[in-house]
Amino acid sequence: MGSPDFSVPALRALITAGHEIAVVYAQPPKPAGRGQRETPCPVHQAALALGLPVRTPKRLKNNPEEAAFFSNLALDAAIVAAYGLILPPEFLAAPARGCLNIHASLLPRWRGAAPIQAAILAGDTQTGVTIMQMDAGLDTGDMLLKEATPISPQDTAATLHDRLAEIGAQLILQTLQTPPAPQKQAANLATYAPKLTREDARLNFTKPAVELERQIRAYHPWPGSLALLGDVVLKFIAAELANAEGIPGTILDNRLTIACGSGAIRPTIIQRAGRAPMPTTAFLNGFPLPANARFY
Repeated sequence: MGSPDFSVPALRALITAGHEIAVVYAQPPKPAGRGQRETPCPVHQAALALGLPVRTPKRLKNNPEEAAFFSNLALDAAIVAAYGLILPPEFLAAPARGCLNIHASLLPRWRGAAPIQAAILAGDTQTGVTIMQMDAGLDTGDMLLKEATPISPQDTAATLHDRLAEIGAQLILQTLQTPPAPQKQAANLATYAPKLTREDARLNFTKPAVELERQIRAYHPWPGSLALLGDVVLKFIAAELANAEGIPGTILDNRLTIACGSGAIRPTIIQRAGRAPMPTTAFLNGFPLPANARFY
């Protein structure tokens, strides 16, 4: 049970290891691209390529037909990785070994929808994957297996996502082969990573530069980090810290150094709406921005 790219390595690993996949659950196809054509999610596409049956219910709650189908599968376990739908109690209880979740953090830190982004944004030095026995709470179930990985100063949500997806794929195989003893989470240590929206993309230059540099890495590729200069919208793909001070949002030099609440940042890769990303030096050659102009 999964939907985005994060879930695909686990599906492929289960197949390669010889596990029998009774069915794959994924989010329903959604409009995508310029033509807004109905497009299956990455797990749906991978499952079709592997010749696996796929089910895409819009909801599981108050869906007795789907619950009956799921129960009649007589599953040993359900593997859940970023599926996107809440599993009601009748689904959680149906498999013999329950539902096992591949969660992209070291629980109980960063329960919730966006743990990868939250870890970078908070300046964490490490994160990882937890295999969790799902219960009715939000990522509150018993922990079965964990593996940590460092977060480097260069890591973005994209690079960390790919690394964690591969870790998760191997951990779920280990969990199925040799079931670990469950461990309770320390609820007093729990932190939460809320779902991100497009509104989160706006850069607030009154914040310290170190926080904005983390945000740019945490929100790449989505929802991105946007800054407005007059009627020009710029997406900052990558940035570095700069040793400078000034009125927040003000361009301080011809290298596009921007003052923040404390310190300054300098974007190194930038993108205008409808254009390809490019190094900031190349961008400024064709679109010079005057010093003292100000982002809002």
